[in-house]
Amino acid sequence: MQKKSVVIYKSFCALVEGEESSKILVSWCVSRATSSGKKAVYASQKVRPRDIILLSEAPASSLENCLDFAENALKPESQVQNQIAEIHELLSSEDETASSFMPFSELVELIRGKIAADEVWGVYCALKSGFYFEEKIDSSDIECPKILFIPRSGEKIEELKNKAFEKEHAEEMRSAFITRLRQGKLDLPADGKYMQEVEAFALCKTDSCKILKDAGMKETIERAHEILLKTGIWDITKNPYPLRWGLSTKSAKLSLGRPPEEDRVKVGGISYAIDSEWSTDPDDAIGFDGEYLWVHIADPASTVLPDSPIDICARGRGATLYIPEGAARMLSEDCLEDYALGLKEISRALSFKIKLNENCEIEDCEILRTIVDVKRLSYKKADELKDSAELKPLFEIARKTAERRKKNGAVFIEMPEIHVVVEPETKKVSMEEVVHYESGEVVRECMILAGEGAAKFAFKNNIPFPFISQEAPDIPAVLPEGLAGQYRLRRCMRKRNVGVTPSSHAALGLGMYSQVTSPLRRYGDLIGHEQLRAFIKNEPLIDKDTMLMRIAAGDAAARAARQAERNSNTHWTLVYLLQNPEWSGNAICLSKEQKQSVFLIEELGMETAITGVDCELNDRIAVKAEKIDLPALSVVFVKA
Repeated sequence: MQKKSVVIYKSFCALVEGEESSKILVSWCVSRATSSGKKAVYASQKVRPRDIILLSEAPASSLENCLDFAENALKPESQVQNQIAEIHELLSSEDETASSFMPFSELVELIRGKIAADEVWGVYCALKSGFYFEEKIDSSDIECPKILFIPRSGEKIEELKNKAFEKEHAEEMRSAFITRLRQGKLDLPADGKYMQEVEAFALCKTDSCKILKDAGMKETIERAHEILLKTGIWDITKNPYPLRWGLSTKSAKLSLGRPPEEDRVKVGGISYAIDSEWSTDPDDAIGFDGEYLWVHIADPASTVLPDSPIDICARGRGATLYIPEGAARMLSEDCLEDYALGLKEISRALSFKIKLNENCEIEDCEILRTIVDVKRLSYKKADELKDSAELKPLFEIARKTAERRKKNGAVFIEMPEIHVVVEPETKKVSMEEVVHYESGEVVRECMILAGEGAAKFAFKNNIPFPFISQEAPDIPAVLPEGLAGQYRLRRCMRKRNVGVTPSSHAALGLGMYSQVTSPLRRYGDLIGHEQLRAFIKNEPLIDKDTMLMRIAAGDAAARAARQAERNSNTHWTLVYLLQNPEWSGNAICLSKEQKQSVFLIEELGMETAITGVDCELNDRIAVKAEKIDLPALSVVFVKA
C-alpha cells in the first residue's frame, strides 16, 4: 500500500498514513464540518492489515475529496447511479455474469473505466447502498479480505425500490390509510400491514392502538374487533377470546413419555369409566368390590415431577381449555394413550380405596398405585345397566351420599345446559341440549367422595395440600318454584376458595374437600397427585408456602381458561344467531325486576334481560333476536 491509499476501516473511508512494523496507520473522518460552523472531527489508529479492506492502491488527494465525490455519487440521478444501472443491465443479460460474484476492482473499472482514487469510495457506497448489486466479503484470505458483488434479480430490485419508496413516503402513505380507515374502504391486502396493529390490540397483545387514536376512533378492543369485521380482515367465526386471555389454542407439546415401571397393586374385577359420548380423555373410573368403593384416577403424576418443565407448563395453563372448536389440553395429546383410563386393556391409576359406613360416611381412605381393568360406558349405556349386579351398588352409594350431603346443607342446583358444536370445515354452529343422566350423578358423587377422602387423608397425615372450601350461602326461607327458584338459589352461592388450610365446603355439605379426580385436565388436581405420590413413596413433600404459591398460580390460569370458555361459548352462540337470522325460541322468566326481567333462553342456554314484558316467574314467552353485537358479546331479545 502507498501513502494515501484508500481503505475501508470499520465502515469508514480511511487513508493509509504509513506503516510501522506489522501495523498500518490509517486516518478517517469521524464527522464532517457543517454549515453552522462545526468543525470536522478526525481520528487515526494503528491497525492490523486484516482490519482494513483495500479499495485503491493509488493515492487519493484527500479524505474530503473522497467524501465529497461519495455525496454526489449517492444522489439518485447521479452519473455514477446511471452507470451502475447500465452495467447491471449488461451483466444480467448473460447467464454466466448474472449469477457470478465479481471482484469490486473489476466491477469498478466496468462502471467508471480508469477510475481516480478519489472516486473509488463513492462508487463503492453507491454499489453497496443501491438496488442493483448485492455485496459479499470474501474472507478466505484472512490477511487480505476482498469485496465481491453480484447482480440482483429484477424481482429483488423491484422489491427494494418499493420498500425504499414506502420508507420515503411512510407518513404520506399512513395518512392516506387513516383516511381510508375512517371511510371504511381499505385497500386490501396492501393495508393489511397497517391493520396488524389493530389486530394485535384486538387480541390484547398490546395495551394501546395509535391507529385507532389517529383515526379519531374509540380505543377499545370492542371497537378494534368491530373494524376488523367490517373491513373483512376477520369474519364472524374468528374467536379472539382464548388469545385475549393469554391462552394457547394448541395442546401442550412436551411429551410425558411412557409411565415408569414401579410396584403397583392389581385391583380385581372391572371398573367403569362413565362419561359423555364425545369424551376423548377419560380420567376416572369407579367400581365396588362388595366392601370398598374404588375410585381410580389417571396417574400422570407418576411421570410429571414437581417443578419439572411439564409441571411448569401445566401450571401456566391451569386447566385444559374446552371451547367449541376443540380442546387445548393442559398435558400433551400423546399422553392420553398411556395415561387415560380405558383406552388400553390395562390402565395405570392412582386409586382411592374408600371404606363407607351405612350412611355412606367415609370411615377410611387408602391411596394406592394400581393396575386396573377399565371398561368405558356412555352415560346412556350406564343408565340402561343401572340394575345390573356391577352397577347397582354404585347407584345406591351415590343416592345415599347425596342424601347425606343434603342433610349437611349441600346445595343442589339443576339448570338446563346447552353444548355448542362448531363444524370444523364450514364453521356452521349447532346447539345440542345436554341430557342429564342418573349415571352422571353417580359419577359426580363418587368423585366428591374421592375428593373428601383425599382431603381427610392429607389432613390426617399432615400433608400440605390444595384444599377447596366455600362459605355457606345465605338462602331465603322461601324460594320460588321451578327454574326461577334454581336461579335464585344460584345467586346465593359464595365464591369458592383454594388454599393449604382445610375448611368446610358448605355448598357440598362437607367438612373438608379437595379436587383430585382430573389430573389430566386441572393443575390443582395434578399437584395434589404429586404430593400424594410423594407421601406414599416416602419422598420429600412440597412445603406449605411453595404449595400455596403454586396453587395460586395454577388457579389464576384456570380462572382465565374458564373465562375464555364462557366468552367463547357466548361468541359462538351469537354466531349461531347470525347464521340463523330467522331464529325464534322460548324464554323462561327467572326473575322479575322493576324495569326488566331476567329470562333463560332454553334452546341457547343463555340468560338475558328483557324489558317491557308482563309475565310471572317460570312463564314461557316466545322471543327472537333483534340486535346482535358480536364484538360486545351482546344480543337484544324481544318478544316474538
